[in-house]
Amino acid sequence: MEENNITATRAGLIAEIQRRVDDKILEQTNADLLTKLIRNAETLDEAMAIAQLGTTYKRTGLHYDKRLEKQRGNTIKYFKKNEQLSFTDGSNSPHHKLIIGDNYDALQNLLIQYRGKVDVIYIDPPYGKDSMGEFAQTNYDNAITRDNLLSMLHPRLVLAKQLLSNVGVIFCSIDDRNQSYVKCMFDEVFGESAFLFNVPRQTIKGGKTTTTIYKNHDYVLAYSKNKEIQLALLDTDTSSYNLEDEFVETRGKYKVTQTLDYDSLSYSTGMDYVLNYEGKSFVAGGDVEKRERRVNGNHAKQDWTWRWSESDIKWAIKNKLLVLKGDRIYTKTYEKCRKRIGHAELQYFDKKQQAYSSLMYVENAFSNNIGKKDLDSVIPGANGIFKNPKPISLIKALIDLVSSNEDAIILDFFAGSGTTGQAVLERKEEGSRETFLLCQINEITNETPNGIAYDVTSKRLKRIMTGECYDGNTDFKWLNDNEPFGGNLDVYEIESVSNAEHVCGKTPFDVIDETLYGKEKFNTLEDKISWVCENFEVTQNKLVEKK
Repeated sequence: MEENNITATRAGLIAEIQRRVDDKILEQTNADLLTKLIRNAETLDEAMAIAQLGTTYKRTGLHYDKRLEKQRGNTIKYFKKNEQLSFTDGSNSPHHKLIIGDNYDALQNLLIQYRGKVDVIYIDPPYGKDSMGEFAQTNYDNAITRDNLLSMLHPRLVLAKQLLSNVGVIFCSIDDRNQSYVKCMFDEVFGESAFLFNVPRQTIKGGKTTTTIYKNHDYVLAYSKNKEIQLALLDTDTSSYNLEDEFVETRGKYKVTQTLDYDSLSYSTGMDYVLNYEGKSFVAGGDVEKRERRVNGNHAKQDWTWRWSESDIKWAIKNKLLVLKGDRIYTKTYEKCRKRIGHAELQYFDKKQQAYSSLMYVENAFSNNIGKKDLDSVIPGANGIFKNPKPISLIKALIDLVSSNEDAIILDFFAGSGTTGQAVLERKEEGSRETFLLCQINEITNETPNGIAYDVTSKRLKRIMTGECYDGNTDFKWLNDNEPFGGNLDVYEIESVSNAEHVCGKTPFDVIDETLYGKEKFNTLEDKISWVCENFEVTQNKLVEKK
């Protein structure tokens, strides 16, 4: 049975309160009171606000004036597809998403489909009132002071943690003025044991004349839910590689733990073929009737498929990479090589490689100057809107450091100009099948009269994916050296509906589209009502009142 999204979120908040007791941050009696209040809170907004009241981090001195999210009352926030900004190339490749609106609402909605499924999160939050000028407004009433920065981050990090997979990693870029405070906030939400690193990144190579010292760097924080996560290029434990074949001299020993078919991949009929191996026929998932229903269109967005294409399988059989165990096919995992992502070839590596240095990003290739050039080549002049745009190279390097899943889901809920989206698309060109989820509030400035999400973020993605802007404009430098990436982009807006609305066609059960959350259309109204009530707060309260 599918887990109730609201119940799961409350349970996560209570678990965090208990962790603070275990870490000697909260007294048990105070935790008991907070837990009781969370359980009896009328909405998730109230429950999150109550949990935030218990975040004073005494051991490291994280004290700030907490400003809570504005309560939404009886209003339900939901996704509505923007058909004018969305586009597709007709392929079965994954659908990337851009969500326009407050990222607090976006994260709550993303939990319905992506709880525990996001592999990498990168964020570059606004650092203070000078970061975005007079337009630096959150949903609070004043500019982004440090108290507001921490108050704004806390509930969003709590939601982000629930979105991360068990091996997921979150990265945060932060300046030198705020990094110590933000690190304390991450320690509070994720736990000190989840800390991976806090490394400098070169922001600019030179510097203006100063009587103190040039400010040439900011920081990248990294945390993981998995304490045992292994970063790229680290030596790994080879004790489990205990099998040998005729290739042991070149490939090393191997183990057999990974099946060739998964039920969590983005569905594609091209990857749901009949596989003939050792005189037998196999289908992904092992059920022939279910496969027939899938290929005839009755499938989920994520369903049973093979991990490798038919041509890759022919290559794999020829190179003896498969093993039949019972009625399942497995792939060999070797010590010294692996299948190159997106290619029918083996990629060999040196087991004696050294770990990355903490100075790995102190190179001009990761500086803001490169980020400005990246953005200007696609949206001329847009680099003037963003004071410190991050370079594509930084995001790609961070993903490379932690992600070994070729179908990884990458989230950026402070998307800005869309750099993370372009980084994922460039990795796709190099063989990955990653999907990005971007969230960006449509902040209006003098330079972006329609809002940043409309005038920059969506246009950048449209141009690099299709080769032209929404108005047909192709006059941008990026096209001189690059081919459009192709692919599909679904653009969603955050919309509101009252739980008291009863006009036919306008109720929450009419306007909320379950297919935008990875669901097939419900067959009955009762099923639709049940799903909406389980996943969107305040609906169930209204139903109870009507009984």
